[in-house]
Amino acid sequence: MTIGRPKGGKNRKYTYEFKLTAMKDYFDNFLSKPEVMRKYSISSGTFDVWKKNYQDGCLETGRFHKRGNKFSALHSSKHLTNEQRLELENLKLRIENERLKKGYLVKGGGANKEYVSILDVNTKSSKN
Repeated sequence: MTIGRPKGGKNRKYTYEFKLTAMKDYFDNFLSKPEVMRKYSISSGTFDVWKKNYQDGCLETGRFHKRGNKFSALHSSKHLTNEQRLELENLKLRIENERLKKGYLVKGGGANKEYVSILDVNTKSSKN
């Protein structure tokens, strides 16, 4: 018995209520993970994502984690408070500091991003 969709099949879209019902069965009614997976015909990975969202409170609020580059909000979001903007800038600077400690720089951006060792940069500039 395989759980999941057949190869080439359509992705299923689950409603908020369906996800919430499945997770309440798991947490409140004490069904096991395999029982919930079988009852709702979901995969292990789907179950794990729903479980994490439920534990983080995302299923109750209906707000899910957004994927993608969170630093893009610095340039594109008009709805960030000054505090949120400063927190993102601080995080960005801490990441850049860790990169420098490990000895590499980031050149370019987007799809053309390239990680260059600081040693390579220094030896190229000293030979010119």
